[in-house]
Amino acid sequence: MGRPQSPPGGNDHAPADVDLVDLGRSLLRGTTTNRQDSSHQTSGKLHISALPVVGYTLQTGFAGVLSSNFAFYTSDKANISSILTSVTYTQYKQIIFPIQADIWTKGNRYNIVTDWRCLKYPSLTYGLGGNSSADSGYDIDYAYLRLHQAILRKVTRDIYLGLGYDLDYLWDIREIDPPPGKSTDFQRYGLHNSEIASGISLHFLYDSRRNQINPAGGGYASISYRPNFTVLGSDANWQSLILDLRKYIRWPDRSQNVLALWSYDWLTTGGAPPYLLLPSTGWDAYGNTARGYIQGRFRSRNMLYLETEYRFRILSNGLVGGVVFGNAQSFADEGSNHFTRLQPGYGTGLRISLNKFSRTNLCIDYGWGAHGSGGFFVNLGEVF
Repeated sequence: MGRPQSPPGGNDHAPADVDLVDLGRSLLRGTTTNRQDSSHQTSGKLHISALPVVGYTLQTGFAGVLSSNFAFYTSDKANISSILTSVTYTQYKQIIFPIQADIWTKGNRYNIVTDWRCLKYPSLTYGLGGNSSADSGYDIDYAYLRLHQAILRKVTRDIYLGLGYDLDYLWDIREIDPPPGKSTDFQRYGLHNSEIASGISLHFLYDSRRNQINPAGGGYASISYRPNFTVLGSDANWQSLILDLRKYIRWPDRSQNVLALWSYDWLTTGGAPPYLLLPSTGWDAYGNTARGYIQGRFRSRNMLYLETEYRFRILSNGLVGGVVFGNAQSFADEGSNHFTRLQPGYGTGLRISLNKFSRTNLCIDYGWGAHGSGGFFVNLGEVF
């Protein structure tokens, strides 16, 4: 689903490329003729990638997942728009239902960003700071409704400014079998049955990627500032800042391989966010930071994060690819707010082409972290 003769960052798959749909057609019909992208960038043409699977991750255990990605163009010169949604029920009795959309209007004049989630989420917490021990985790349970919506308007080529509204509502929050005989970090920080955070958000965006699902080049810089106000229904006034920077480089230059770089810094600039809304491992918008560690492994008021990934083809027809990656996270110590520990992670994975026109891949990775941490991580679409 690309633009012909696109610049780096667009979709320039070769005519001989195949995906799982082509493979299925060849097995069922006995033909080796691959589908051709006759639509090119026709507005309104919808490419769907859907996948029912049984998966496994550190935070969910075994899970049944029905995941779908809808990709389309709103005009001939717009970036690719996408809507990602899934329904998940897990071994740990978690229910996960997100709707995440990145819509580009005609001529890329507006970018509409949606992040809605509804969760019933028994899970683990390990306390505060960047050096909690691996055996300090215990169970918590809560329900979570997240409604984040932003609209950004182009001010010049690839640069956008916008406003949003963010609502986070958590309820039925409780600790399950916390360590006996002492108060937990959660209790000392402030454990309540429910929490509401409500605020506006201010956005700056630079995005020169032409395919946000699986960039082949270009760059991305997002700055989001969120002040929460009691007058808007928030339980407390507090502010946060997120800096999300990415760069994609073809390497070698004329190959299909990509070196991807990512920096994600999540800072509390004032007040005290609820414990469950503090910066935390794996709680970025798509839950992808720090492969190698369970979600929520580290948590504090401030988080710094770096990752690099090399993406390469294994089969020349693009059906199967691979990645190797490395990352590092650091969380401010409770009390001093100093960054004293760096927690590294690394791993490798496979990429299976689900839709060669939108460049949507099934991503299956195994990551390792410090102190024996490790596990599988599965995504529909690239990690970043």
